[in-house]
Amino acid sequence: MLNILAVKDIVRVALAEDVGFGDLTASVFVDPAETAAFALVARAELVVCGLDLAAEAFAALTSACRFERLVADGDACGAGDRLATVTGPVAALLTAERTALNFLQHLSGVATLTAQYVSEIEGTGCRLLDTRKTTPGLRAVEKYAVRCGGGHNHRLALDGGIMIKDNHIAVAGSIDAAVARARAAAPLLTRIEVECDTHAQVDAAVAAGADVIMLDNMALEDMRTAVARVAGRAVLEASGGVTLKTIRAIAETGVDAISVGRITQSAPAVDIGMDAVSAGT
Repeated sequence: MLNILAVKDIVRVALAEDVGFGDLTASVFVDPAETAAFALVARAELVVCGLDLAAEAFAALTSACRFERLVADGDACGAGDRLATVTGPVAALLTAERTALNFLQHLSGVATLTAQYVSEIEGTGCRLLDTRKTTPGLRAVEKYAVRCGGGHNHRLALDGGIMIKDNHIAVAGSIDAAVARARAAAPLLTRIEVECDTHAQVDAAVAAGADVIMLDNMALEDMRTAVARVAGRAVLEASGGVTLKTIRAIAETGVDAISVGRITQSAPAVDIGMDAVSAGT
């Protein structure tokens, strides 16, 4: 679920950016008393996400609008499918149109790309994870979009878990020392993850008691060897340069999860439009 307060804040900032001091076009051409109904329509196959933000964009500009969802976030839709209808004062709806569509197109793009990655590893038992490679200010909703696409969330923020990387190891002096330091200070239920790019580091992380080991940019054969060496003593996450063409082979090495930054960082927006259904006064 999305935090409704977070949604309101995100939409408020987006509207302030887009509207400025007012919509000059709407104020010149649209009668303030005129009302109409519009449909939000998919122009291509997609997994929908962002309906709450679209609804909030319209509602923030007029309390007289009615937003009716015809599908739910996470639903797969085809070209021509109506996602929702919105009815109310024309001026306010047209002013909010671009903000509503920006959210719908971007978040549905994240959900759609995520679903493609999830489909590629179906049946392997491996889970797709997102990363912190997100649009500043939109992390919560982009990670929600990942869930709508069938993926799973890694850390929402730095306070969501301990991940020991190469620079942390350098500061601590060794993997063993880094894990020991983290274990001594971490809250009781906090998991500790160690990033490794060699088998020696993997062995050291297991011996130190790491809960999760990230196999960073390893070749497939090296991943298979790591899976055998760890033998279930830690969760194994593969990461680094994963694409739709390579993810299946990575999953088949036996790793537990694969993290992919591009599902949030590089997902293309999908095509969704807003079409007039009826007009009146």
